[in-house]
Amino acid sequence: MVNGLLEGKKIAILVETEFIPEEITAYQQRFGELGATVHLMSRLWGHESLCFVSDVDMVSKPLEYLNVNIDFQAVDINEYAAVIISAGYTSVRLRYFQPPEGCPISPELARTAPAVQFFAQAIANPKIVKGAICHGLWLLTPMPELLQGRKVICHEVTIADIANAGAVYVPSASGIVVDGDLVTGRSAHDVSAFIDAIAKLIIQHNTKPGQKQEFIGATS
Repeated sequence: MVNGLLEGKKIAILVETEFIPEEITAYQQRFGELGATVHLMSRLWGHESLCFVSDVDMVSKPLEYLNVNIDFQAVDINEYAAVIISAGYTSVRLRYFQPPEGCPISPELARTAPAVQFFAQAIANPKIVKGAICHGLWLLTPMPELLQGRKVICHEVTIADIANAGAVYVPSASGIVVDGDLVTGRSAHDVSAFIDAIAKLIIQHNTKPGQKQEFIGATS
């Protein structure tokens, strides 16, 4: 394993309540080993920080909590090497939008959700690696033009919505599909391979012609 290859790089992870603890830990540990700084961020609604909760495995574990003090609306997205939508139902909660007072709710207003707009900004910058795993692509369905023609994989629960938005579902034995600057994963269980694929793209984006960077992933 070669560490330090992402030294100085920042990774943005969008989170919310219903996050998957093991997935978040994997981002922090693996990207940290590679030298990157992981920023957990969400919509903080004017607060300095918020505490999010996970009850995804209450049968065998107690509630788990995650304190977040970075609001994605207050960062410069172009400072990040990668922007990742975490798994589980975080993308559903992040799609929340507030219609203008006195304005009837319409499907078009879903495009105004701050997290949707944030990820659209990331999509617009090809230098940023975009990652979405499990249910994550749900965040993009309000803007189907962002998914049109993109090769992806996602959890089976979301496959109809993603296909209806114009994406091309690609089965993958590894659980990972890479389409240009977009990396998608089938489920949170594939997070190690997902991280490796994102790290490889970041390194490729920052490797000069003739320069060789050896990367050995955790799943290699």
